[in-house]
Amino acid sequence: MIIQGRAWVLGDNIDTDLIVPGQYLMASLEDQAKHVFEAIDPTFVKEVRQGDIIVAGKNFGCGSSREMAPQVLKHLGIGCILAEDFARIFFRNAIAVGLPALTVKNISGKVEHMDEVGISLDSGRVIVKSKALEFFAAPLPEKMREIIDAGGIDGILKNLAAR
Repeated sequence: MIIQGRAWVLGDNIDTDLIVPGQYLMASLEDQAKHVFEAIDPTFVKEVRQGDIIVAGKNFGCGSSREMAPQVLKHLGIGCILAEDFARIFFRNAIAVGLPALTVKNISGKVEHMDEVGISLDSGRVIVKSKALEFFAAPLPEKMREIIDAGGIDGILKNLAAR
């Protein structure tokens, strides 16, 4: 699977409250999506496009274990999250909803906002097209790739129910 999109560059320690502010936790997914990253980039929701890629530093998704944080990013069309590392629960929740999350060492500070990025989930190869930079993500285990390819755990359950 190949993912291509524009980079939204974020820093270290992006917590789930920055992704979905606490006051919107009881709102619908559509209403939560209107407030993603509003504290750090008020333009994000208006300008994000299908397939865009988040590039972040260390500890992405830290904080509470809000499963809606990766759900709302997927809902907005984020194609993949690349980060130096992830909070464990966020990473598992992202995979569970079918949102690729790849650990890429030394990517912080090398990608700029709106750089065109291409990612091969099969090889883990990450290309920053405008800079001719290449990185390699830690490969996802086969079972996690199956979950992503199915569109998340819900997709796997639908496939099983259809049998």
